[in-house]
Amino acid sequence: MKRIFVGNLPSDATESTVTALFSEFGKVHSIELVIDMFSGKCRGFGYIGMEGHEARAAIAKLSGFQFGGNMLRVGFESAGGKQGRRR
Repeated sequence: MKRIFVGNLPSDATESTVTALFSEFGKVHSIELVIDMFSGKCRGFGYIGMEGHEARAAIAKLSGFQFGGNMLRVGFESAGGKQGRRR
């Protein structure tokens, strides 16, 4: 399974709307949207788990796709994985 980074999501994005978008390219095994703890809204990015060939198809079609008025940035998660902010 591959982990996909999706960025520039609109603040009203939900797990169900993002899952529906990515489901057009295959089975979504996992989804993790980063949510603001105060507002409860999406912070603009998240991670999707899909099989390799399905993930590549989703990246090819959805990178630059207009979703909720925003142009999505979609690609494989960077080799460093989740890294905290620099201090």
